Amino acid sequence: MTQPFQPFPRIINRRHLLAMLGTSVLATAFGTTGLPFTHGTAQAQTVATAQDSVPSYALSMHGDIALPADFKHFPYTNPAAPKDGNITYGVVGTFDSLNPFVLQSMRTTARGMFNDADFGNLMFETLMQRSANEPFTLYGLLAERVETDDARSFIEFTLNEQAKWSDGKPVTPEDVIFTYEILTEKGRPPYNARMNRIAKIEKTGERGIRFTFNDKADREFPLLLASTMPVLPKHAVDPETFGKASLKPPIASGPYIVKAVKPGERITYQRNPDYWAKDLPSRSGFSNFDTITIEYFRNETSYFEAFKKGIVDVYVDGSPNHWSKAYDFPAVKQGKVIKDTFVKGTPANMLGFVFNTRREKFADVKVRRALSELFDFEWANRSLFSGQYDRMASFWQGSELSSVGRPASEGEKQLLAPYQDKILPETMDGTWRPTTTNGSGHDRAPAKKAYDLLEQAGFTFENGVAHTPEGTRLSFEIMTRSVDEEKLALAYKRNLARLGIVAEIRSADDAQYQQRLQNFDYDMIIGALTASLSPGNEQWMRWGSGSRDASGSFNYPGAQDPAIDAMIEAMLAAKDRPAFTDAVRAFDRLLISGSYYLPLYYLPKQQVARWERIKIPQKTSLYGYQFPTWWTETTSVN
Repeated sequence: MTQPFQPFPRIINRRHLLAMLGTSVLATAFGTTGLPFTHGTAQAQTVATAQDSVPSYALSMHGDIALPADFKHFPYTNPAAPKDGNITYGVVGTFDSLNPFVLQSMRTTARGMFNDADFGNLMFETLMQRSANEPFTLYGLLAERVETDDARSFIEFTLNEQAKWSDGKPVTPEDVIFTYEILTEKGRPPYNARMNRIAKIEKTGERGIRFTFNDKADREFPLLLASTMPVLPKHAVDPETFGKASLKPPIASGPYIVKAVKPGERITYQRNPDYWAKDLPSRSGFSNFDTITIEYFRNETSYFEAFKKGIVDVYVDGSPNHWSKAYDFPAVKQGKVIKDTFVKGTPANMLGFVFNTRREKFADVKVRRALSELFDFEWANRSLFSGQYDRMASFWQGSELSSVGRPASEGEKQLLAPYQDKILPETMDGTWRPTTTNGSGHDRAPAKKAYDLLEQAGFTFENGVAHTPEGTRLSFEIMTRSVDEEKLALAYKRNLARLGIVAEIRSADDAQYQQRLQNFDYDMIIGALTASLSPGNEQWMRWGSGSRDASGSFNYPGAQDPAIDAMIEAMLAAKDRPAFTDAVRAFDRLLISGSYYLPLYYLPKQQVARWERIKIPQKTSLYGYQFPTWWTETTSVN
């Protein structure tokens, strides 16, 4: 189910997450619940059964479909937005490929090619379009109709007869079949790993494709096929070279084509005037700029300076301090730069120090719990961020899926019964909270608790210095990639030193960071995970035992636990909302008890600055701002 990750002092946002998670996985990371979907209009739903599958214009994992079959546009778009002008975005990092589907360029593909968290599908498209206003509902795109049964043993798509590639050739069932064949052979995770759940792919009629699943497929899988897997042109892809990074502009079905590329610095997309879906309801109000340029910068400072000069039109700002203090330049005072805030309706994204449990020093959960006691959030929030952040506690913070503050239900207790040795009692009764201090920077209570936990793990102390059971001094490296991250790591290092624990801070450039990240070559990093109201299959790549040693997976802490696997399976097998909620909350309790992440903080709003000529819709989607729905003009028509 993420651009270079620079969360400090910027809050974690989609731009930062993309660097951590890869260019196309973030859309997968929204996840689903595994609940039964329904068919039909919002007024009269027709529920499919194994005996009575009904073709439909949409699929939902959460009961009712919000929009009727004759809907004209999504509620967070402006269908009257003019189609003209240009926009320049900025990101921190680099790129060397236009192929987002292979491991070689997994984290170095130009932004915007496919399922980009900020920029959408500028080039490649999926069979169905996900609405950003519902937890997980899909509407027609390349496929105009879809059919499945209640058991989800198959899914069948009918392609839109208008769908065509940028070279004018039609999109065919053969293209869909070819895509899944080549991604199986040469694609990167998660694309290649998913194909073993398909028993058979067959063409059904002139425009139909039917996928039949084996027993490895779960209830979410059909929706993942529809919403996160690309469709590639068979006639324009060379199987011999597909597995390699490439800067050759591809033929695709999306609203833009590649106009110009300067590797590592800039990519410019040009709107295709013959885009086949420009009048489709699920694309109405999207893709409003004639050209989209994405500029790459070495760091946040140069990126923001470019924004101030008008080189970049939009700046996503995650720092409350920066937001309140850095906008005193003339363009703001003259009303030429506008500061917007957006409130999402989804859980806050997890942000924290990540313990790499592949390292022996972090293999013992008691050690991880002890070190988690030594981060002074109250001091850091007051001293570094003017007290403007809230403390992160749950992996589904601020939603009904969070376990924090809620005693475990009977359903959760049953799920967790075989794994009681993995669970902190205080997570079960709802009393667990991250450690709090008096904010002075000198609170001794957390250090005492950490001391006790380390002793339980077999550590000894000599002259105030912690020694492992083997007699060596406890030391580790925190890998960072920005000055902002270093500041937070330094604050943590100071508290660790109170118990004689040595933390070395190692700054890495973008290329080195991505290489080490992909190979899990680190002790500790500052990591992020997207959170949604509909977690699903993406959890295998984050937490599943099979992803621990899979190069390119997002299992940054190296979790490998049958209890975690069991909770993911329960979540994906759930057939009603209560069962799903129980599974996710039980999962949350396991992750908290395992101390894989030292939770940091979050800001419950999005902060985006834009030059006045860039216009935005009146309504904000459930998932927050949506760049693909913005436009430019001299007078707003919204």
